[in-house]
Amino acid sequence: MNVGIVGCGLIGQKRSKALAGARLVAVADAIPERAQLLAKQTGAETASSWESLVERPDVDIVIVATTNDVLAPITLRAAQNGKHVLVEKPAARTAAELEPVIVAAQQANVRVRVGFNHRYHPALLKCRELIDSGELGELMFLRGRYGHGGRIGYDKEWRADPKLSGGGELIDQGVHLIDLARHFLGEFAYVEGFAHTYYWDMPVDDNGFMLLRTADQQAAWLHVSCTEWKNLFSFEIYGRDAKLHVEGLGGSYGVERLAFYKMLPQMGPPDTTIWEYPRGDQSWGLEFAEFLEDIRLNREPSANLHDALAALRIVETIYKLSEQ
Repeated sequence: MNVGIVGCGLIGQKRSKALAGARLVAVADAIPERAQLLAKQTGAETASSWESLVERPDVDIVIVATTNDVLAPITLRAAQNGKHVLVEKPAARTAAELEPVIVAAQQANVRVRVGFNHRYHPALLKCRELIDSGELGELMFLRGRYGHGGRIGYDKEWRADPKLSGGGELIDQGVHLIDLARHFLGEFAYVEGFAHTYYWDMPVDDNGFMLLRTADQQAAWLHVSCTEWKNLFSFEIYGRDAKLHVEGLGGSYGVERLAFYKMLPQMGPPDTTIWEYPRGDQSWGLEFAEFLEDIRLNREPSANLHDALAALRIVETIYKLSEQ
């Protein structure tokens, strides 16, 4: 299938290298030089605008990797033009922005996948496998922490502008943790939390704290931060019979590692199995390969607009609670 990419920054470049056999035919970016560079690197054509790209008859799939303020409008127009879309998280700044996109995708019968690529990291895929096999027994709760350090000028970047981002750390890394929590525990009936700006001189939050509960009182305790000072990813899943602990995502987050702690009948120190995944991040390619299968089979993607909508509603609830 033929792909067009809107947004040729870091994520757009990563997507261009992970097309799982699809062919990149066109790119567009608000900064023309950036689009021209990616076009030169890949042999794709440079579109004059994102509007012209989503109307091209030779484009089957549009990847939207832009700032948050235009994720929904581009996805909407692409769907209306009969294109399948992979849109980066959070897919919109607000739930209200996303709702017409859902309607348009349904009316056009196109598939839209949201870029929750963390589901496709090998350690988290292994978690899914172990849980589905019954190794953990009934799930009780999970705990997740995700954070990155700062850099000079961090508070002047686009993510610090609420008009472009829709929020701070909670809508940035927070939606990844929310999605993973929903992926393993299901829908959350109760949402509590707090978002605050502790360090950075910016009008958006730099830390978000969440306590989410299902109707059966399974709980997710989540913390996202951009005052971590050392990149961190930690995700723990607790069942009645065992525990899983994922650490690292590769690169500056450290080697991706999964520890499986299996309770013994006599309890005490558990049987422990550890997997390490030192290879590079292949989640982008695995995610896109599954999207191609979604399109071929005409099935709803596993990470879809409804997942993004649920995550955004949780984010908005916590922002409202933080105003009190």
